Amino acid sequence: MREKLILLSHCRRVGWKSILKLLQYDSSLSFLREASPALLQTILQLPSSSTEIVYKDLQTIPIQDILKKYSAQNIRCITITDPEYPALLKNIYDPPWVLYAKGDHRLLNNKSVSIVGTRTPTSYGIKATKVLCKPLVEEGWTVVSGLAKGVDALAHKETILHGGKTVAVLGSGFYNIYPKENCYLASDIANNHLLLSEYNPFIKPHRAHFPLRNRIISGLSFGTIVIQAKERSGSFITADQALSQGREVFAVPGSIFEECSKGTNKLIQLGAKLVCNAKDVTSEIHFQVKNEQEV
Repeated sequence: MREKLILLSHCRRVGWKSILKLLQYDSSLSFLREASPALLQTILQLPSSSTEIVYKDLQTIPIQDILKKYSAQNIRCITITDPEYPALLKNIYDPPWVLYAKGDHRLLNNKSVSIVGTRTPTSYGIKATKVLCKPLVEEGWTVVSGLAKGVDALAHKETILHGGKTVAVLGSGFYNIYPKENCYLASDIANNHLLLSEYNPFIKPHRAHFPLRNRIISGLSFGTIVIQAKERSGSFITADQALSQGREVFAVPGSIFEECSKGTNKLIQLGAKLVCNAKDVTSEIHFQVKNEQEV
């Protein structure tokens, strides 16, 4: 089954919902290679042109050769059926069927907190990120973020600077790192930490991928810290995902006159916990971690 999940994640026109439909039809996916275009169309409810593409990919993608290539490049494929799949992420509403991991996959089950924020932080946002990262690292937290410009990249860098561990979740595949200016940072994370994506390595970045990526960032973490965010921004979406997943959301307050503080201040109005220092985060999450471990 795991190989079939990986194969599906390489097929065009196949997304999370399509794989769910196929699993609902047959949880073992044993029928997949022999399925006719007519059967696939009945299950997937796709236009005939899209169904033909799926059928062709199922028949022609050399998945064994691809897996050998990934293995040679230290790219690990982790399906939702594998024991190393992160327990926290498996509990969200729509966990990825396959994760592509490059680096230390053991970090997936570390105690983690995510830090996200604007791509254009002010000096205040930069200072807040630095002030929060160091004590989190000192307490052994793995920091998860999205490798984006601004707060995300800074959170990764500060974690590394202070000797901590970090996980970068991409909105593209490993062969198409985005943004380009963070390629060196991505390489460092892949070699010494963990680079992660639900998209196979060949997939290019697309604007629709990043909101979906955000559910993984929050889903891997006991809590999400938002440092400067506009309303309806990617960081705001991540916080919303965290709330829907039953995770803690923390927000660094900002000036009422700054556009980049409107999102974080709104989150506080909606019930996010106001953060002044790292202890505001750790004291709250420690209780949640303890309950999770007892369960």
